[in-house]
Amino acid sequence: MAGIRDKVGTDKRRLPHVSRRQILVGATAAGGLAIAWTLWPRDYQPNLTAARDEHVFNAFLKIGDDGHISAIVPQCEMGQGVTTLLPQIMADELGADWRTMAVETAPISPLYTNTLVVDEDSAAFMPRAAVPDFVADVRRWARREWAVRHAVMLTANGSSVQMFEGPCRAAAAQARALLMMAAARRWDVDWESCDTQGGFVTHGRKKLRFGEVAAAAALLEPPDEPVYRSSSADPLYGKEVIRLDLPAKIDGSANYAGDIRLPDMVFAAIRQGPLGATRLKSIDRKAGLKSPGLLHIVEHERWIATVARNWWAANRALDRFAPVFETEGTPISSDGIDKALKTALKGDGYRIVKQGEVAEAMEGRTKVSAHYAVAPALHAPIETRTATAAPDGSRLRMWVATQAPAQCRDAIAAATGLSPSQVTLFPMMAGGSFDACLDHSVAVQAAIIALQVKRPVQLAWSRAEEIMRDIPRAPARAKMTATLNAAGGIDALVARIAVPATNHEVRERLFDNVAPDVAQRSAAGSVDAAAVEGAARIYSIRHLAVDHCPADIGLPTGRWRGNADSYTAFFTESFVDEMAARAGLDALSYRIAMLGDAPLLARCLLTATSLGGWEGMLSGSAQGLACHSMRGSHIALMATARLGEGGLQVEQLVAVVDAGRLVNPAIARQQIEGGLIFGLAAAVGATTDYRGGVATARKIGQLGLPRLSQSPQILVEFLDSDRDPGSLGEIAVPVVAPAIANAIFAATGRRIRRLPLSAQPV
Repeated sequence: MAGIRDKVGTDKRRLPHVSRRQILVGATAAGGLAIAWTLWPRDYQPNLTAARDEHVFNAFLKIGDDGHISAIVPQCEMGQGVTTLLPQIMADELGADWRTMAVETAPISPLYTNTLVVDEDSAAFMPRAAVPDFVADVRRWARREWAVRHAVMLTANGSSVQMFEGPCRAAAAQARALLMMAAARRWDVDWESCDTQGGFVTHGRKKLRFGEVAAAAALLEPPDEPVYRSSSADPLYGKEVIRLDLPAKIDGSANYAGDIRLPDMVFAAIRQGPLGATRLKSIDRKAGLKSPGLLHIVEHERWIATVARNWWAANRALDRFAPVFETEGTPISSDGIDKALKTALKGDGYRIVKQGEVAEAMEGRTKVSAHYAVAPALHAPIETRTATAAPDGSRLRMWVATQAPAQCRDAIAAATGLSPSQVTLFPMMAGGSFDACLDHSVAVQAAIIALQVKRPVQLAWSRAEEIMRDIPRAPARAKMTATLNAAGGIDALVARIAVPATNHEVRERLFDNVAPDVAQRSAAGSVDAAAVEGAARIYSIRHLAVDHCPADIGLPTGRWRGNADSYTAFFTESFVDEMAARAGLDALSYRIAMLGDAPLLARCLLTATSLGGWEGMLSGSAQGLACHSMRGSHIALMATARLGEGGLQVEQLVAVVDAGRLVNPAIARQQIEGGLIFGLAAAVGATTDYRGGVATARKIGQLGLPRLSQSPQILVEFLDSDRDPGSLGEIAVPVVAPAIANAIFAATGRRIRRLPLSAQPV
């Protein structure tokens, strides 16, 4: 058996690089605190701008004399509805009229740091079980302080409501108190006897519109602690109010990065070489310069860009230039990736999860094993990566969709030699992303091109470029080994997962601005607890171990919707189903027997099977189950799927979700339905082979995505709950593939252990 390292060793790459000028740390992890950090500003003020007759109340709210309320949203709108959910929370606490709500994107500020993602990342990246508590606490504190002071405004992990419900509600409560204070002064009454409703401050029969007292209210001092509304006759929280971004998206007035138009603007296309340590070797300059409409060419050591009066002319010119690239080392290939994963799976691993005594429990007993594999998964958003850059004297203005605006700005500054203060970033909505907008390559490229041609430039990647240069979710292999008790239940389980240390790569790209191939080589061999997150954690198994076997696959990898849970749930739920069949037990009762410590998830599972008409072990039922928990939410899925002459047909998906309180049930349903379709796409396609360092796919139609006619009937049910909101953006993705694979087994008796779903041997 391959070696296991029980303790996760110290690795400097876990934290973004912090120089001596940024922080002076004491002698030991537990001892000295960061002396220099104590001199850093602790009181951050809102850096919002206000229009004439508009008043800033705090970092999240502005109110105009005409009564409009601008809600400041610090997260990237990618279709998940965050520009409705956070304003809805604020409007409910404020007592506002929903018709007066507007949305503004937050500027870069430490006030909007997503500390929840930072904390989750710290816990997963370095489990507390691996280090003493005092060391873990200091590391967590240091990481959080670093994130705040560097304005790490990440949109990730479906965390928007979980992170910002509290701050948004508190901001609205403070603004409400100020409005009541201003009105109370006019009426000469105690402000605490006032109330708000429908955009008015009220006191008995007296009423004043918010706009009438906004100017005076903004000058007052709020209470030391927020004073929350006790109740409302007509609460907005929990209502299916109309999305604020919907009208503009329907009539086409919503602006994305590709919609920006500036005076004297030109358009650029780009060609980049194979993935890896690639350099531009040569171009056919003579032929390229004859291209119709060509205005400029910009050569970079890693790419070439052409500039014309329209994008099509620029893109055609690239073909004439016929760029030639050279790549150091062995070219990336699908065969090489799979070989590296197999080698890693057989090699040493790091024990990330350990409970009970696995080795003793398995000694001398019959073991049952199964191997699984998943391919790289592409982001494939509707909008290809696009950025608009405009030089403005010694400054640069940028329009781009980003999930990390401060880090995007810093990457642009580092690449152009400007200071961050000289770069003005306008964060745009994203036409889908699924964490692709954590990569800032297009923004950096647009900035370099614009500064060289000295005029506004809009750079858009072609669809082929988007697919070939995408940094995909990591491929993985797993070996699941179990011993069973007398009743056929799992007594001991070891999950060995070979996968790259993706999160190390992401950190180096995001915070250190290193090239993807450099980050990949630097991270190779590193332990990454987040790379195996979600494996077997929902079940009560007496003896359990999860090992990360770092794989050096050569291919840069990145974050993706569901991240590691998107493949660890496939491994776990497929294997549990196999063990149920081996024991001759019903897949539902087999799972329920192991969910004694997860009653909320068990309730979801029982409800889903009741709604879907679970037929248990009935031969040919074509029904499959999967369940999962992540980030405060729980989901159970029952899938009905068959293999026919036309291939796989998924007939129905029945999902039951417990995600705590729902701010907007309609948006919650959209998130789950979208996640299920996204998971279906990943189950049947959304990948590509690699040959010679290049993705073989070039078009959306070559990714094997399901068509509208292949979409199943979808039923989504939410369980009532008064728990704090859980994450909704990712929870539906992990359960789709295993539920479908298990349904195929129920229908045909054939096990599929590879994603995209394929009968090829693993």
